[in-house]
Amino acid sequence: MNSLFSPFSLERRFNVKFLAAGQLVILLALWFVAPDHTGIPSPMAILSAWNELALNKGLMLELFASTKVIWQSIILSMLLSASIAYLTTADVFKPMGTFIGSLRFLGFAGLTFLFTLWTNSDSDLKLLLLTFGMTVFQTRSAIDVVNSVSSSDIDYARSLGLSGWRLTWEMHVRGRLHDMIDITRQNAAVGWTLLAMVEGITRSQGGIGAMLLNSNKNFALDAVFAIQFTILAYGVLQDYALQLVRKFTCPYAELTRSDK
Repeated sequence: MNSLFSPFSLERRFNVKFLAAGQLVILLALWFVAPDHTGIPSPMAILSAWNELALNKGLMLELFASTKVIWQSIILSMLLSASIAYLTTADVFKPMGTFIGSLRFLGFAGLTFLFTLWTNSDSDLKLLLLTFGMTVFQTRSAIDVVNSVSSSDIDYARSLGLSGWRLTWEMHVRGRLHDMIDITRQNAAVGWTLLAMVEGITRSQGGIGAMLLNSNKNFALDAVFAIQFTILAYGVLQDYALQLVRKFTCPYAELTRSDK
């Protein structure tokens, strides 16, 4: 029992699974007995709302529409941020990378007008807004991954005859691919937090984020929680899929990482 409270326990794999199952049971039990004045809908009310949304309100179709734009944004933001980060290995591109990473402090207010001018449809506007939001966050993380390559590793690569962009390719692109996939997994979650804001701007295109905002506006809390749990369930599956991509793309990284 003491190992449950001991850091770096040798029985960690068993402990994590045991604790996860136990805490889930406790959480569900507390949820079922929670008084009504907490404001949290009961599990049965949420299940009933989910059934209504799925059968009569097109919940799964809206989820599919949002999933398409999310994956497009994930791929575009990954390519853009990684390219910018790799370019910063040359001094002339470092200020550009720092500037783009700093744009993560900006909101969409004011920028939406510019993005509207640059696009021809609401679907393009939604994709551009979401890609912008995800790219500026991932760029900073991607630059940190590039900077994580130690000077001793770079000197060792130089001793093998590598230089210039070949060194960048071997040490940063190939050597840190697993880290880039990891930050893409994190950024994919950021995309879902931005989704409701973006789909609120482009409501004509629908999406599960727009459905969430409409339910929240009407104080339909059971529907809000049903939609949130749907997004949560999909997000967990999406994260697992990206984890599998990392595992099969970079098997060498699995040999040296601790159990998650």
